[in-house]
Amino acid sequence: MSNLKEIISKSKSVVFFGGAGVSTESGIPDFRSKDGLYNQQYKYPPEEILSHTFFINHTAEFYEFYKAKMNSLKYKPNITHIKLAELEQKGILKAIVTQNIDGLHQEAGSKNVLELHGSVHRNYCMKCGKFYDAEYVFNSVGIPKCTCGGIIKPDVVLYEESLNEDILEEAIYQISKCDTLIVGGTSLTVYPASGLIRYYNGNALILINKDATSFDNVANLVIKDSLGNIFKNI
Repeated sequence: MSNLKEIISKSKSVVFFGGAGVSTESGIPDFRSKDGLYNQQYKYPPEEILSHTFFINHTAEFYEFYKAKMNSLKYKPNITHIKLAELEQKGILKAIVTQNIDGLHQEAGSKNVLELHGSVHRNYCMKCGKFYDAEYVFNSVGIPKCTCGGIIKPDVVLYEESLNEDILEEAIYQISKCDTLIVGGTSLTVYPASGLIRYYNGNALILINKDATSFDNVANLVIKDSLGNIFKNI
């Protein structure tokens, strides 16, 4: 822990790259742990439900799952979200690159948040492009529809869909120019997001995760603990 605090205190630019483990301490279930969504039993595999093809062909079933399992509105930022926002306010943290879609970083006060997989808080009519917030979608009955009659789609990256190129480029830029990269709460198994670490050029790569990752051997500091335990002392 003292090593981490020392590295942060000496750093001029920190970027945080986070995954589902950042939000699990707020109560949001992750995907790949033994109790995660992907290891629960459904009529269809979650990976299939959360695909572009399934959304188009089985929209009602998609929304049944999406509303039940992806609604993050009742959750609040935890100590990790809060501490990261504080580091940004102090000018130390330059950007957050996140795989999460819950918007909790912004709720905690972070400004420069690069959401690789989109956000439940942005939803658009597929017919006219009108914007709808998360409350409208999650509180709707059945398939959420626009006033024009079109189907509303969440601005989240489903399987078979590409990441937003502008966000991806900005994430690469921020990671490549920072002197400290903290990676937390991610197994680093989901591409192309996990490949972003390869753009890091500095000498302070810090990995915080309960389980081992494929990048542990190249990290300068590996901490196998919960993010909450670490960030409450920063």
